[in-house]
Amino acid sequence: MDKPYISPETRLNELTFRSIILGAVLSVVLGAANAYFGLFSGLTVSASIPAAVISMAILKAFKNSNVLENNMVQTAASAGESLAAGVIFTIPALVIMGYWQEFNYVETTLISICGGVLGVLFTIPLRNALIVKEKLMFPEGVATAEVLKTGQTGGKSVKFLVYGGLIGGLFKLGYEALGLWNGLFEKATVINQKLYLYFSLNLSPALVAVGYIVGLNVSTLVFLGGVVTWWIAIPVYVGANGFDAVAAELVAAGKFVSIDGVTAEAMGGALWSAKMRYLGVGAMVVGGLWALLSLRSALSTAFKSGVQAFKEGAQKVSETLRTELDTPMSWVLIGIGVLIVPVFFIYITIIKDVPITLFMSLVMVIAGFLFSAVAGYMAGLVGSSNNPISGVTIATILSTALLLLLLMGSSDPSRGAAGAILVGAVVCCAAAIAGDNMQDLKAGHVLGATPRNQQIMQMIGVIAGALLIAPVLNLLLESRGIGNPTVEHPDPLAAPQATLMMSVATGIFGGNLPWVIISIGAGIGVLIIAIDQYLKKIGSSFRMPVLAVAVGLYLPFELDSSIFVGGVIAYLIDRSFRKNNISKEKQDTASNSGLLIASGLITGEALMGILIALLATFQINLSLVDEPIGGSLVGLAILVLILIYLYRSVVNVSKK
Repeated sequence: MDKPYISPETRLNELTFRSIILGAVLSVVLGAANAYFGLFSGLTVSASIPAAVISMAILKAFKNSNVLENNMVQTAASAGESLAAGVIFTIPALVIMGYWQEFNYVETTLISICGGVLGVLFTIPLRNALIVKEKLMFPEGVATAEVLKTGQTGGKSVKFLVYGGLIGGLFKLGYEALGLWNGLFEKATVINQKLYLYFSLNLSPALVAVGYIVGLNVSTLVFLGGVVTWWIAIPVYVGANGFDAVAAELVAAGKFVSIDGVTAEAMGGALWSAKMRYLGVGAMVVGGLWALLSLRSALSTAFKSGVQAFKEGAQKVSETLRTELDTPMSWVLIGIGVLIVPVFFIYITIIKDVPITLFMSLVMVIAGFLFSAVAGYMAGLVGSSNNPISGVTIATILSTALLLLLLMGSSDPSRGAAGAILVGAVVCCAAAIAGDNMQDLKAGHVLGATPRNQQIMQMIGVIAGALLIAPVLNLLLESRGIGNPTVEHPDPLAAPQATLMMSVATGIFGGNLPWVIISIGAGIGVLIIAIDQYLKKIGSSFRMPVLAVAVGLYLPFELDSSIFVGGVIAYLIDRSFRKNNISKEKQDTASNSGLLIASGLITGEALMGILIALLATFQINLSLVDEPIGGSLVGLAILVLILIYLYRSVVNVSKK
């Protein structure tokens, strides 16, 4: 076993009252922020390092705090953030399809807790198998451990997180609440009824921050997806049919009241919503199936390791080692059995057939463990941010919908689709928690934490986040709208993944989907996979994971372009490092500063968005002007200044 930072013989306070309270609070706050931002952008980011820095800054006030206590806090906080991702990718689909009118508190909370805790339980045998025996890298877990090991600087580095949070929050306040500028730069035109030209850029600093975090490779692929949809597919469709004919088609589809006054910008958005975003559905389905196929050997390894650990009932490593003390397997098995009960009762209210419900509950447990193993293994290889959670969730919903169609028929399509989505919701929550929590357990392994204590904190983080996720979602639904534009909310939170899951589930039960467009998207997915395999063969450092392109195909262009800008900033900073021959140690320090600024931009904007939604619920209007000052140019200028600040801050830290 690798020598841990804190030896197994050393006893430090880990599971303290203050770590539990702080971890639970951060789980709720960061989970709410991730829920808002995920519904807005379709993307979520890891909260482990920001949570670790916040913990170090707060616990520094206590003389007897230590690195393992800080690790407990970030473990709970990241669990809440991961749970939010699993929830928003699936459960809003029930509201978007009209099956629910709001997020039912009991059902949403139970599904969240059951899925999240199952994800924790499934990682317990995987910890020893993947971290101790196979020694997988888990890059984000190692990075978090390094940040915690240099905890003496926590009070200093937290300033970057605070600055980023203030900037992100004030920017959101300026354009969305005060109405001082537009948050979207958008231009479109149609030449001679045939040539459609379009460009848009969302001025959100948080979106740029996401691009910065994921880097140039992934952000370029997301942008490529947007280019295919908005610069190729939509122009080809308009060119083949003509502007007036397309506008008339969209009027007939209910997108517009009449053809009069339909602008080029509005037509592009309506055509994307009605047809072209389904290119992303086809590519995502292919990507999910490819993820399962390409991971078959890894999946087999992880699955066999987990099953073997369950059979053994206890780890082979001496149980006198504090750093190898897991939750007993008997408790794990009892926990899984207990959690099936509430899931069964939720399913029975929808499926209304006991044998079918029992079968689907079994499918949920098997799929949950299977995809938790996949998520845990992939987190060890490429990190949580690159985990194909969306892909495996689509595969789950697709296969579950097919099973329910076979068992129940198509006489009640909404009930069948809702059942498939709820199975997918539990699996998605479990897989999201499993991947991120394996990173936390890796951090604990490096530091010398007690695994059992971390597993307890993971469950605390899941439960804390789950208890408040439904009220947050209902607040956003009432104040902003989710998924479908309405008269009250013409520009709702897009909820891209949930809309996609709904499309797949309802499509299996005979929904009115543009199957030609979906088939073309699937073909694009196959082409991207082929190109990626060629790049792999020649050993290229640039790769093309299909799910990144599929997300870009599905997102509005304004999000794709903003994410790409962030990737370019990350590239320019990296080029500055190389140009100035910055040492690896200084690069890491500077990169952590940039990560904290970016995380702050995301968290600050998301929390301000929730606050604005709360004010809107009470009909409090903060708008200062009737029309935005300077349109979107003021916002564009401010965004440029924020990007300059991000670039210079990171470069300056690297030179110290």
